[in-house]
Amino acid sequence: MSAMALILHDRGEKVQGSDIEQYTFTQRGLEQAGIKILPFDADNIHEGLTVIAGNSFTDDHPEIKKAREMGLTVYRYHEFLGKMIKGKTSIGVSGAHGKTSTTGLLSHVLSGIAPTDYLIGDGSGKGVPNARFFVYEADEYRRHFLATRPDYAIMTNIDFDHPDYYKSIDDVQTAFQTFADQTQKGIFAWGDDKRLRQLKAKVPIYYYGLNDTDDFQAVDVKRTTSGSSFHVVYQGKDLGEFSVPLFGEHNIFNSLAVVAVSYFEDVNLDEIRKELKTFQGVKRRFSERKIDNMTIIDDYAHHPTEIKATIDAARQEYPNKKIAVVFQPHTFSRTIALMDDFAKSLNLADEVFLTQIYSSPRESSGNVSSADLAKKITKGGRILSADNMSPLLDYDNDVIIFMGAGDIQKYEKTYEDLLSHLSRKVN
Repeated sequence: MSAMALILHDRGEKVQGSDIEQYTFTQRGLEQAGIKILPFDADNIHEGLTVIAGNSFTDDHPEIKKAREMGLTVYRYHEFLGKMIKGKTSIGVSGAHGKTSTTGLLSHVLSGIAPTDYLIGDGSGKGVPNARFFVYEADEYRRHFLATRPDYAIMTNIDFDHPDYYKSIDDVQTAFQTFADQTQKGIFAWGDDKRLRQLKAKVPIYYYGLNDTDDFQAVDVKRTTSGSSFHVVYQGKDLGEFSVPLFGEHNIFNSLAVVAVSYFEDVNLDEIRKELKTFQGVKRRFSERKIDNMTIIDDYAHHPTEIKATIDAARQEYPNKKIAVVFQPHTFSRTIALMDDFAKSLNLADEVFLTQIYSSPRESSGNVSSADLAKKITKGGRILSADNMSPLLDYDNDVIIFMGAGDIQKYEKTYEDLLSHLSRKVN
């Protein structure tokens, strides 16, 4: 929603919004743009407004209810997004995991080459005059991405998530099949995903990956403590070497997708190479900071596949350091549905700490707890509270990853404050 507000502001619209009063990381860009943020109140709604409602809120929300009673035009977020992308070469980035990172990378690359509007799931959004491209994150939750019909679609994977909505992995696949049916020019899909390989479409599907069966193949891959480099081969033709200052195998795949879609829009390969080298990442995706001699990584990972990818990235950048994870399970339904997979992925760390489960507005309780997950973890599994982060002080010159999609950052801040205070005392 904040990304959409920023684009509309850049397009010259007068924008205001209602939100919770607790500070969130997507808020800063709105403040810098001078967009008014109001506490929720039905009195915020008045004549002359077009109302765009976030998908977290039902039609019973007082502001949405009043807007409808007044006869104002009301759109849901995904419905309005479907309107916004028209008239540009649109590229929707979809997948259970990797959407935000790939959208951010593609936005960065194309923005350095041609006027590009973009909407990223970390709250970043931009609208520019006479944009050639519109890059957006296409979210599969509740099939919201089906409100859009992009020119190109990137599909990073199909995985079972959102068990509060999807009945099964087959149900997820049907949503992606429909999205494929709605794509206008071409689809770029990760070649290792068996379910993506089963998709049919009226437009060409190009697969990317590390194998000879992929249309866009990364060869001669080098992963170092400063990033990753690889040659890209398209159907036997060497397109040259590309480098990214990113870690983890998943970021090689993300980069391949970006190279592939850019190639089909006749973007100069040398310009792609140059832009890839300067990408600094997106918010809450492997965001690093150092306090004293500790490395702290903040990451949005909240699914077993994402946890595995994040730990893999940390191992690449810090091969000789101990890696501890502080994980906040996100929603009761996801925790109980993927319990064994969570344990397996978390055990890739050297030690695991858990917080209590974060309940979303959709779920306030459930028949599972963090203690249930802890029993399945062999690499620790202690439960941390924000009041006592002292177990983390046993680490020295190590890496701690805070992972989750809820309010894990409050635990992170408590630890950082503690670390800074002790560091000042010692010094």
